[in-house]
Amino acid sequence: MSGGPFHIRVSRREDIAERVIIAGDPARVTLLKEFLEEPRLVSDLRGYYVYTGYYENKPITVAVHGVGSGSAALIFEELVMLGAKIIVRFGTCGAMVGELDVGDVVIPAGASYYSGGIFQQYIGEPVCQVAIPDIGLVENLISEIRAAGIKYLAAPIISCDAFYTEHDFLRKWVSRGAVAVDMETAVLYVLGLLKKVKVASVLIVSNSLVKDTGFLTARELEVYVRRLAPLILRSLVKTSPS
Repeated sequence: MSGGPFHIRVSRREDIAERVIIAGDPARVTLLKEFLEEPRLVSDLRGYYVYTGYYENKPITVAVHGVGSGSAALIFEELVMLGAKIIVRFGTCGAMVGELDVGDVVIPAGASYYSGGIFQQYIGEPVCQVAIPDIGLVENLISEIRAAGIKYLAAPIISCDAFYTEHDFLRKWVSRGAVAVDMETAVLYVLGLLKKVKVASVLIVSNSLVKDTGFLTARELEVYVRRLAPLILRSLVKTSPS
């Protein structure tokens, strides 16, 4: 479909920076903008809040992508239309292995997904398009997170459109090497390759499928977001858009 963007309405193309952080939860994006100098709201149509400011004198945009691959894909597409070159998803995930605890960090080295649906529409044939991040961007993220002494795991995950999945989901995907589950990383990684944009994902473990942890709210996640936000921002600044 052409003629967009339809969901991010800005007065100038320059309102969107080349470096972008996206998150599903509007509360997280509102928190992220506090780390920017001179943040300004550039779009808020349909609750897709988009702010642009500066970090270490570099323009940075933070934007809401909503829940699920369809919502994330349309915001990703429109950010790229408006000039985004590097996009990091700062989200949450459910742990599927015992070594991960609430508050730990997962950096998806790749993301499995269920073929068909939105992936079939983008790829155009029944093949499994690889879903991997930009290696240089991931290296910068790992360097910052490791230096801060934060526990992290760089490993494959599964991105699933169904929040409430079948009972055998955990066993199947752990046996295939996945350590966590989210809903948006795979489509971000696929589109990063198709659109030739540098992408990565940084996920906070908000719950566990193998431990009785409950499900952390945005308020309970705030301490982890504040700890990671400057590390992600520094990684973006260190990464060249070209």
